[in-house]
Amino acid sequence: MPRFNIHHVTKYTYEGPVRDSANQIVLFPVKDGYQEVLKHELTITGEPNVDVYKDYYGNEIGSFTHAEPHISLTVDSRLEVITKSRPALRDSMEKESQWAHLEEVRWQVPYIDFLKQEQFPSLAEVLESVCPEKARGQTPLEAALQLRNYVYDQFKYIKGVTSVESTLDEVWKLKAGVCQDFAHMLLVFLRQIQIPARYVSGYICPNRNGMRGEGATHAWIEAYIPDNGWVGLDPTNNCIADDLHVRLAVGRSFSDCSPVKGTYKGTAGQKLEVGVSVSYESGEATEDTATVLEAQPSANGTALNSYRRYMEMMQQQQQ
Repeated sequence: MPRFNIHHVTKYTYEGPVRDSANQIVLFPVKDGYQEVLKHELTITGEPNVDVYKDYYGNEIGSFTHAEPHISLTVDSRLEVITKSRPALRDSMEKESQWAHLEEVRWQVPYIDFLKQEQFPSLAEVLESVCPEKARGQTPLEAALQLRNYVYDQFKYIKGVTSVESTLDEVWKLKAGVCQDFAHMLLVFLRQIQIPARYVSGYICPNRNGMRGEGATHAWIEAYIPDNGWVGLDPTNNCIADDLHVRLAVGRSFSDCSPVKGTYKGTAGQKLEVGVSVSYESGEATEDTATVLEAQPSANGTALNSYRRYMEMMQQQQQ
């Protein structure tokens, strides 16, 4: 059973003093049979009281207010967790029975929320890539794995070309992005063929082969597969999410799982920096990794990215 120490720092720096900063944090890891939380320490600027409650999807959510004037806000989360491998996936039921089961649950809680399709201008074009009739010729698990492979093959993993404000329309046209974008596109495809699918936020822990998304918050999806329950699929790394994936929260999309978000009174100018490091125990040794803060791309800055400029020029030439 892998044992990980995770350090996650979020820092906002403002152009001038701000006050009455009200925030929501989704930094409390899932606790279940596959994930045991040994220790969790939160340090926040101003040492505010954090009220913790569970949301509609069962996630632990924290809220706090920092009323005094301040020019920066840091949320520091230190986590020690043990993860466990999941059982091998089953696919022995007749495919017709599996699709019939999905038809039965599509109007039931909680699956109904995870079948709602997000609307955006290019949705019809996106869905041309998915043929529901062809999918029914496979089992739901086979169809889900094929769509995971499609996202991995068709989209380029490039940091900085998108931001948390980027729309699905932008991601589709760029055919590039990071783990959040890969997850959102896979959600669209799975929901089109009536497989309930939910967004998962968390961390991916390093291994000898290297994984995309290390050293940052990570995102993948969970698809509801008959006879298996919720199955984690990581389109960024084209793998099944298992004991190298540490889960924080689930939701319909990133907006339900954003690690830190809030509002404040004061200047509009701000800089966001995030750092994540993971150390893991191997035998008696623990490998430590420094946590380095990196500036996060914003909606105003993404247009300056060279890859994004190139893609926009190519699209203009094709019109």
